[in-house]
Amino acid sequence: MNIHWRKSTRSDDYGNCVELAALPHAVGIRDSKAPDAGHLTLTPRAFADLLTRAKLDRLPH
Repeated sequence: MNIHWRKSTRSDDYGNCVELAALPHAVGIRDSKAPDAGHLTLTPRAFADLLTRAKLDRLPH
């Protein structure tokens, strides 16, 4: 399977960014500085929850 990764539009010029990929029935998330280190795989529902919590600044510290 050929996975197309795309970089966040909010990436900065210092490499502080993430990349996303639409996977069958899931969303892949990886660090663009270490693409060979693997990736997280979330269900679409879990990914939507992550985005909502990040936007509301409700992620665990």
